[in-house]
Amino acid sequence: MMSLSPRQTRFALIAGGVLVLALAAAFVLNAFQNNLVFFFTPTQVLKGEAPQNKTFRIGGLVKVGSLQRNGSDVSFVVTDTAQDIPVRYSGLLPDLFKEGKGVVAQGRLDAQGLMTASEVLAKHDENYMPPEAQHALDEAAQARTAQSVKP
Repeated sequence: MMSLSPRQTRFALIAGGVLVLALAAAFVLNAFQNNLVFFFTPTQVLKGEAPQNKTFRIGGLVKVGSLQRNGSDVSFVVTDTAQDIPVRYSGLLPDLFKEGKGVVAQGRLDAQGLMTASEVLAKHDENYMPPEAQHALDEAAQARTAQSVKP
């Protein structure tokens, strides 16, 4: 049996520690990657920027007149005032969910452009809207203004 010198023992312990840390980091990064959900506006989705066959979030306003209920199944349209995406959801909606108010829906888009949501979030008070949704609405308003100014 071969005897290790103190230097070789120390090196083996350090190498083992580095390997354990690398494995732990790999597991954490993998879990983070799997739970990462990106936010898109209806305009970005229709431009093809949203991931295909992956879960993502879409945000904007619930289009007035689009809400339809059938038992626990709900359908509505999310708009950024420039483009619309229909959403289907099965479950209880948040108490603050209303037409004309801010919403973020998380789910997948099918080939026909219908999002099947697994989660629906509504703004929590009168002054709050997710920053991404507010930014998207502001951009859509600027685009509409720019188009109406053109001769």
